[in-house]
Amino acid sequence: MASPDMNLLSLNQITTENWSLKEAAEGCSAQDIPWISVWRHKIEEIGLKESKKIIDANGLKVSSVCRGGMFPAVDKEERLRRIDDNKRAVEEAAELGTDVLVLVCGPSPDKDLIRSREWVREGIEAVLPFAEQHGVKLGIEPLHPMYAADRSVITTLGEANQLQQQVGSSHLGVVVDVFHVWWDPFLYREIEHAGDTILGFHVSDWSVPLPDMFKGRNMMGEGVIDIPRIRGAVEKQGYNGPIEVEIINQAIWDQPGDQTLKQMKEAYHIHV
Repeated sequence: MASPDMNLLSLNQITTENWSLKEAAEGCSAQDIPWISVWRHKIEEIGLKESKKIIDANGLKVSSVCRGGMFPAVDKEERLRRIDDNKRAVEEAAELGTDVLVLVCGPSPDKDLIRSREWVREGIEAVLPFAEQHGVKLGIEPLHPMYAADRSVITTLGEANQLQQQVGSSHLGVVVDVFHVWWDPFLYREIEHAGDTILGFHVSDWSVPLPDMFKGRNMMGEGVIDIPRIRGAVEKQGYNGPIEVEIINQAIWDQPGDQTLKQMKEAYHIHV
């Protein structure tokens, strides 16, 4: 399979977590990486206006803002606060010029997973009209099942597809992250079912053994994931947008950011 287009390469900012947004933007600009995915805690450090200024000054395009979601909560007032926070995230995405807000849907606050999934749907439905007004799409990112207890009750692409179909909005889609879905025996069927609702494609790798449950992602080519095959399946459904390199790994965070970007570009070319 041919190498991916370098013009689609995006630095998901968590890959260089120890860098500020300014450092990440300048690093991308220096190494001709055209896209960046911005995390909200990095926006909060300097403010939305300054974030936009930095991104524009470095000639970057924003592939997504991460993250919205975290909808489930036992207390109704808390659920409403989280909906309001998602609306602020929509505003941030719109201001930064991206039409994708990634949703990490949130864990269950108790043992009732069914009710928590209902709260996820209700939260999305509450945010969607606001997102549509701002020209922003919500991308449901299913997380690996090992994160069901602390990050998301939406754990398969099939669940995400079903949720998208239940809500039925053109401003709601799915995000395919290879780290979270590579193991799924129904993955390729569900990518086909997702079709043109795919809003993002994220890459990293799964090494054996994982160095850490949370900070366990590795550079592409250092693990067991057949990334090119998954990319081919996503592209077959018409997805031709940015490809975000999203790596959460303490050792990678601790090395110089410029070194990470060089490794990222090489691994992207060879292993994606």
